[in-house]
Amino acid sequence: MSLPPLQPDQLIKPSHFELRISILFGAIFLPLGIHLPYFPLWLEANGFTAEQIGIVLAAPMFLRVVTTPIMTTMADRAKDRADILVAVGAASVVLSLGYFLPPSYGVVLAVSVLLAIFWTPHSPLADSIALSGVRRFGASYPRMRIWGSLMFLAGSFLGGLVLAATSAQVVPVMISAGLAGTLAAAFVTPRLGRPRRALPVSAVGLHEAAPKLFNRYFLLFVAGVGIINSSHGFLFGFVSIYWKGIGISDSVIGMLWAWAVVAEVVIFMFFNRLFGSIPSTTVLAIAGVAAIVRWIAYPLIEPAGLGVPGFFVVQSLHALSTGMLLIGLQKMIGETAPEERTGAAQGVAFFSTGFSMAAVTLASGPLYERLGTGGFYVMALVAAVGLGCIVAAALSPRVPVRVAKRANHGR
Repeated sequence: MSLPPLQPDQLIKPSHFELRISILFGAIFLPLGIHLPYFPLWLEANGFTAEQIGIVLAAPMFLRVVTTPIMTTMADRAKDRADILVAVGAASVVLSLGYFLPPSYGVVLAVSVLLAIFWTPHSPLADSIALSGVRRFGASYPRMRIWGSLMFLAGSFLGGLVLAATSAQVVPVMISAGLAGTLAAAFVTPRLGRPRRALPVSAVGLHEAAPKLFNRYFLLFVAGVGIINSSHGFLFGFVSIYWKGIGISDSVIGMLWAWAVVAEVVIFMFFNRLFGSIPSTTVLAIAGVAAIVRWIAYPLIEPAGLGVPGFFVVQSLHALSTGMLLIGLQKMIGETAPEERTGAAQGVAFFSTGFSMAAVTLASGPLYERLGTGGFYVMALVAAVGLGCIVAAALSPRVPVRVAKRANHGR
């Protein structure tokens, strides 16, 4: 069934479209670059145990797997997705102020859970607006999206410098300030009118199309990607705490996180030249092997006396264990899912990666409490399970991609 035609005003390109979307991506990823490496440090500084930290980090992940499709469905039915972006942006700023309350376990857990409902939709909403511009006006998505990665890098690097000059207690201030920047960017986001297609993580689009994707080949791939990705949960939750515990300064911790993002951006830039001709099975297998090597290496760096340079080398593997994984997933969807089912395929992948990451992050607290950096060896086993799923998918009969009959309309 064809989409309804675009209205005349929807064919007019908003002024400075690419610049405004670039600012939006940058504003969205700046607070993420602060939250990921430094929020666990703030929790530890306020006396939270490793198990409590794992729960605080994991509970929002479980919730957003359910709430994000609901929020994006609301956006699909709105007059303009930018209006929903403003609403969730405002709610995020207000809820983030809850971290200024006395940081008891119950308060922080409640704030984190509620905040996740409104913070998580920022990125898919920005993606949908940007991709509408790509379809209607020929805008370049990579040139806009790269500013998200660059500002995540800036948040990680500058956040470390701020913590080195102050203390971990400044983390809530930086998070709230970053979310306020996101809200400001949402107000100047281009308005493109009523959406014409459901978001990939929308409950509507997923319900209609996902069942047709449920075949062994596709599901093994998605499960493998989700499991390999989830093995990063231990790193995200506790590596900053570990580095701080062995005497690495906040500023260097920021550099280590920033370096991982640099490595990821580099692989994005050179992927087509280096790996563009190889199948998605090989790309994802490389990501799985890199994750296994990375997790085995982490606990060995300090005992071997390799210190900070060793951690920089291992952080470079982020280009493969994460960057190649993300690219390989999209490559696999392009090779496997017919064009009219691509959005639903993205939605299934969202559920797989989100639920797997939440489960591993929840388990990471007790693992770090009992095993310390030995928990990385468990993550190597987790990544190996994911790699096994990828190999099993590669050996399964491949379901051919059907050529879509639908015309390529704008969103």
